[in-house]
Amino acid sequence: MRSLPMTRVLALAAVLASVCLTAPPAQAAPVRSPFPKKAGKLAATSCPETPIVSGGVPRTREYLQTVVKCLDKSWGAYVERAGRTFHKPVVRYFEEPASTVCGMRWPAYADAFYCTERATVVFPLTGRWIENRTDLFPFKVAAHEYGHHLQSLLGIRRSYEARARADRSHADRLKRRYELQADCLSGVFLGSVWRSLARSERDWAALLDATRASGDDDDGHRTHGKGSSRAYWLKRGYGAVSPAACDTWSAPATRVA
Repeated sequence: MRSLPMTRVLALAAVLASVCLTAPPAQAAPVRSPFPKKAGKLAATSCPETPIVSGGVPRTREYLQTVVKCLDKSWGAYVERAGRTFHKPVVRYFEEPASTVCGMRWPAYADAFYCTERATVVFPLTGRWIENRTDLFPFKVAAHEYGHHLQSLLGIRRSYEARARADRSHADRLKRRYELQADCLSGVFLGSVWRSLARSERDWAALLDATRASGDDDDGHRTHGKGSSRAYWLKRGYGAVSPAACDTWSAPATRVA
């Protein structure tokens, strides 16, 4: 084989280097929502609320324990139908926020939260999110945090994290899709137990208002979605009573703003 002149070799090397530098980075696999048809809808079950305050005494722990028990039962059956192994989350209750929890600093401004690495749902028993409330917002928040546990059990969290590492410039957008999916899953649960809650359409409207108010419209670091987006996905899950309706990952950008 005849060798190329050195000038042509250098020119070819320059072209190849340019191609390597400008080639797009490898894309992570899309986040998929593993809600198989065979699993169906979330079964209708009974979950009557207990009082948050009784005789002037706060009963927030008892209230949340009742909700979590219902969540364990409903989602446990669904996860098994989906062909996955179900594990209940660890649940921790705090009278007041602590300095550290789950091996990290207590998240600022968090109503309640889920520690992914330890599969732990954390509920402070005080704060505006739950003290002396008469609406369904605490119920919805509990179901939302439990939704993050489902995302871990079903592999959604793992896919989301891989995609976020590969596309750091869109980290907030991906986080919104993750959080809004948990809003939708909370709506699915609410829809499945609604008839047992002894609540009215006015209560539902009040919950939507509270959900809109929890949006991060004015926050420069937007990770949970605008109030209108949060209310949309809550309503979508509630109406469908099916996790399959909660595919925020393929939804248009306007729905996950």
